Amino acid sequence: MATMNVSLPDQMRDWIDNRVKSGLYANASDYIRDLVRHDQQRRAELEAAIQDGLTSGRSPRDAEQILAEEKSRLINGRL
Repeated sequence: MATMNVSLPDQMRDWIDNRVKSGLYANASDYIRDLVRHDQQRRAELEAAIQDGLTSGRSPRDAEQILAEEKSRLINGRL
């Protein structure tokens, strides 16, 4: 396993220390590995969504229609 030294502002170091003290993580390295795993998962999900969009074809709606529908959803509280 490789070792990496990282400089952090005190506020970030305190945050990590508190996460470890919470008992959710064994140590700072465990917390950082978890952050990296989550980032990798988000990246994979984004890439899959982009690929789905590219292979789904063109929408029959134009940009103005899509924008109007999304504004309506937001105004009416529909997500």
